[in-house]
Amino acid sequence: MSDVICEVHGGAGLMSLNRPKALNALSLGMLRELTGALLRWQGDDRVRAVALRGHGKEGPFGAFCAGGDIRFFHQAALAGDPRLEDFFTEEYALNHLVHRYPKPYVAFLDGIVMGGGMGISGHGGANSLRIATERTKMAMPETNIGLFPDVGGGWFLARCPGHMGEYLALTGQMFGAADAVVLGLVDGHVASSQLPALWDALAADGVDAVRAKLSTDTAGAQFAPRRADIDRFFGLADIAAIVDALEADGSAWAADTAAVLRKRSPLMLHVTLRQVRAARGMSLADDLRMERDLMRHCFQLRPGAASETVEGIRALAVDKDHAPRWNPARIEDVTPDIVDAFFASPWPAWAHPLRPLV
Repeated sequence: MSDVICEVHGGAGLMSLNRPKALNALSLGMLRELTGALLRWQGDDRVRAVALRGHGKEGPFGAFCAGGDIRFFHQAALAGDPRLEDFFTEEYALNHLVHRYPKPYVAFLDGIVMGGGMGISGHGGANSLRIATERTKMAMPETNIGLFPDVGGGWFLARCPGHMGEYLALTGQMFGAADAVVLGLVDGHVASSQLPALWDALAADGVDAVRAKLSTDTAGAQFAPRRADIDRFFGLADIAAIVDALEADGSAWAADTAAVLRKRSPLMLHVTLRQVRAARGMSLADDLRMERDLMRHCFQLRPGAASETVEGIRALAVDKDHAPRWNPARIEDVTPDIVDAFFASPWPAWAHPLRPLV
């Protein structure tokens, strides 16, 4: 069976990610199937709304999408496989298509929603409806593998309240449904037991029938008690200042947060902070173009095994020794010229692979 199941029922175009053993990690083929379905249904008068869910190991729902297929990234980077370039160009184009989709786009975000899963979950477009459950686990954990929060992550994290975007981008902290409502990353939540009925109701009765069932209760949100601390530390000028202040604070939370940052790629912490702050003044299209530049540099400024990203994936998912050899090794060793190189586009504007996005 296909890794993406696309079908029309009633007035809805329904897409199901069907790669449960990999937590629905996105392959290039899956990106193309999703894009193809959305383009077909855009002009299909039968389809009044579209919806996306993930299949878990026990059937529909239970897992949404753990992100891009990082094992493929590792293999492709070492082999010089040109499909790696295609993957990111087509993924970001899909993220933009979802954001600007002219029909209601409903994402059922049950289970793991990380990285690329965040990119296909709606981006908060005017016609989106993003539904979490008590099983939802969201994060943008890319700095842990020598990457940055891509798929428009700079854009949607920059629009979180205060300096929550910097905090989430740099630490990769996981959060659930209540925090996702506070952060503006979902539109509401329901009990996971209600999802099958809502999936059917969308096809039969439309988006309003689904929207009426959502709760926006934020009881239990974990970040609320720490919001003032997060804004105070993560609003500082640079990574060194953030970590120095955390380490000097004396509280257990600050010490734990600093320890998390010390484990992340020092280089990509600097790149990520600049990315999120730059994205605050950008459209999604401009942010995606910037992120496409950054992603090219992640694999090409230092190609092959020398890539910070290849090393991060090796340590986490290939050798699984959880001992990445970051270069530079310390936050204090990252110089401005190294970071600046990531923000110089490798393409002239007229040749950029995402130039058509508006």
